[in-house]
Amino acid sequence: MAPTGKRTGESTRSAGLALSGSAGYLDGRLLIAMPVMGDSRFERSVIYLCAHSAEGAMGIIVNHPAGSIDFPELLQQLGIVKKGEHIKLPENAESMKVLRGGPVDTGRGFVLHSSDFYIENATLRIDDGVCLTATVDILRAIANGSGPKHAILALGYAGWAPGQLETEIQSNGWLHCDADADLIFGDDVDDKYTRALQKIGIDPGMLSNEAGHA
Repeated sequence: MAPTGKRTGESTRSAGLALSGSAGYLDGRLLIAMPVMGDSRFERSVIYLCAHSAEGAMGIIVNHPAGSIDFPELLQQLGIVKKGEHIKLPENAESMKVLRGGPVDTGRGFVLHSSDFYIENATLRIDDGVCLTATVDILRAIANGSGPKHAILALGYAGWAPGQLETEIQSNGWLHCDADADLIFGDDVDDKYTRALQKIGIDPGMLSNEAGHA
């Protein structure tokens, strides 16, 4: 059967899931949407799974730009920099991508970033190279040049109820593969879907509705 595409949206509980690290869970991996994905919000999505356990799952879409939202302008709207001060921003802040991270809690920002930056009691370490921080402090750090070397800002996230992601994978909704820094943080957002499929040896032009797992 085709996946439902429904997501949990009652709260941000999924964003605080403890990482289990247990066999069978996919935290720290990438989900790649299959053509049978029954939800247009996730069409051709590549999702980095921040947490996956018996309690459910939470991830960030890393290849869907958030329309025309510009990171320097967002910093001005939040009062982190004053109007016109964007010319003083460091290069990685000036060029930082703002993505549509998922349909849950879209008014909240989630920063996926390299592990060279950490805020006590605020940063979730997902694996050796990737962390998640959802406080405005990291935006201030990026704006003043003391933030992580690599980062993307996502508005919202994707959340799954207990057992839902497993059901969608079994129903041929998703492939999954190892993550790498370039697929998460790379500038070529439009090419990430194709490159993620190629990473597991799939020619996108030959992709069908057949089930499969990397």
